Amino acid sequence: MTESINLLIGIVVLVLGFPLGHYLAKYTKEEIKSGRKWFKLLIVLSFVGAIAGLIFRDDAVLFSFLFIVIVTIRSLKRGKK
Repeated sequence: MTESINLLIGIVVLVLGFPLGHYLAKYTKEEIKSGRKWFKLLIVLSFVGAIAGLIFRDDAVLFSFLFIVIVTIRSLKRGKK
């Protein structure tokens, strides 16, 4: 039971990454333009970390890195407009 509650909380936090990424892109346009290559590197490293969390069955690591990926991708896509 507690495992399913932890999973549900993790999914809710991941979904909150979408509006947070939109918010960050709206207020940090200059930083996104100048640091685009670093954001892409952060996405790749976070995917690697998420895969490691999946392999080692550590939900906290998995959801943390996936949250970083979602926020960063959303910020980059929104920052292009």
